[in-house]
Amino acid sequence: MDSLPDAIIQYILSHLSNARDVAACNCVSKRWRESLTYLRSLYFPRNSFDSRPGSYSSDTVVWKMLSATACLEELVVYSPFTSAGLASWLSLVHSSLKDLELRMDNVMDYQACLDSPSKLDCIAAAKKLKSLKLWGVLMANPPKWDVFENLLCLEIVGARLEDPALSAALGACPNLTNLVLLGCEGVRSVSIELPYLEQCKLDFYGSGNCSLSLTCPKIELLEVQGCSWIRVRETTFLRNLSIANNAGRVYMVDFGKLSALESLSMRGVQWCWDAISKMLEWSNEVKHLYMKVEFTGDLEALLPFPEVDLVEFFNSHPKLQKFDIHGAMFAALCQKNSLKNVEPGFVIPCLEEVVVQVRSPLNAEQKMNTLESLLKYGKNLKKMVIRILQMKSSHSSTDEFFDEICRLRFMNRKIVRIE
Repeated sequence: MDSLPDAIIQYILSHLSNARDVAACNCVSKRWRESLTYLRSLYFPRNSFDSRPGSYSSDTVVWKMLSATACLEELVVYSPFTSAGLASWLSLVHSSLKDLELRMDNVMDYQACLDSPSKLDCIAAAKKLKSLKLWGVLMANPPKWDVFENLLCLEIVGARLEDPALSAALGACPNLTNLVLLGCEGVRSVSIELPYLEQCKLDFYGSGNCSLSLTCPKIELLEVQGCSWIRVRETTFLRNLSIANNAGRVYMVDFGKLSALESLSMRGVQWCWDAISKMLEWSNEVKHLYMKVEFTGDLEALLPFPEVDLVEFFNSHPKLQKFDIHGAMFAALCQKNSLKNVEPGFVIPCLEEVVVQVRSPLNAEQKMNTLESLLKYGKNLKKMVIRILQMKSSHSSTDEFFDEICRLRFMNRKIVRIE
């Protein structure tokens, strides 16, 4: 290393990021210490200061390392810090900082929201950010942010949010293309209006009765968990859509025409049948359909799915290539009259892969007929996976049904697999 030109050493050391590594290199020589001025990224792990000698606070140590940089672009801090410390750091690097990731650790600390300025308020100094990621956030009050004109990506993970605070935060980021809110609780009603948003992942923790209104004309990917009422009217570019509600019910969905949709996932314990039937109607161009909804019913009663005509279903989804059927949807396709409308020449033209989950031997004959029909009419079917889960019945019909599935696998060993 001693024989290398300064520019090469600067280039090599500029690729360091872990604070411990940077601190170690800082002690090697004056030449190395001066080269660390060109660091682009600094990362402080959770345990950065667990065994720290000396009298300096962790805030001061971070400040000293940042003060030695000239063009820092990325700062990641998982170690504990104060709002005063954060303010002092950003005063040093705000002009060059593009990516900021902070473990806030104040999700249960309401007093921290009353500090002035709070940790969230301090972030306003980094006006040139392109990416902001926050972990463990309590956002009870609207953050005192100006507009982040350059911010394209906002991620908040593990947060307690109030509706007005979230609305104000999103309003300060008008040019977002990527929004991620994961494990967030306290939200009751969310309205998102972002003209450039392309990818959005929302996971609201709690009773599952949140309402969502999304007005984002360029949205391409949308994943929603924990909402009972969902309205997304501008869907021209929407290609991937996932809706789940593991704690509550999905009562209402209102989407524009899903002509570009390629992948649709519907999951949850209970959906109103009106919501299911509308999603299936709007997504007639879909290529990958994943359905794991256990029950329907508009109120408290958990009801099975109504009968679904297999021929009509596949005629309505001619481009379907992969179909994951779980629970009630498979049972609905296996009713007595599900195959009554099979006409000569009927084929399932594009289906290549089917994944079926079977839990019960009830209606075994109809289930076998449905599986055999998928093999018979799916002219391009390359793979069928049958997953047998929790089939605990001690009745002889269980063994007979399993024998029939094994026979089906033996007769179609190149396509059928049992898991």
